Amino acid sequence: MTAKNSFPAALRTLRKSRGLSQEAFSEVSSRTYMSSLERGLKNPTLSKVDELCEVMQVHPLTLLALTYGLDAKGADKLLARVQRELAELQEVPAE
Repeated sequence: MTAKNSFPAALRTLRKSRGLSQEAFSEVSSRTYMSSLERGLKNPTLSKVDELCEVMQVHPLTLLALTYGLDAKGADKLLARVQRELAELQEVPAE
């Protein structure tokens, strides 16, 4: 399953796990837009992902981890990789 195909399922899973209806996002999006996201008909911008995650009170990386099908162990491995990559970027001299 690709990330594009699993984002809708991850969003729906996270929303439902928080006990939220699509209408609970009315301050940041319409119910129709939420439905379109959860059916994979639309793709959100990063700023929209941030807004949605704020409503669900989770970090956007949590939604992305679910999108990529990671469990806690897989997330630990991914976070370690991200930390390494960020450390490597800090070592690169600025242009």
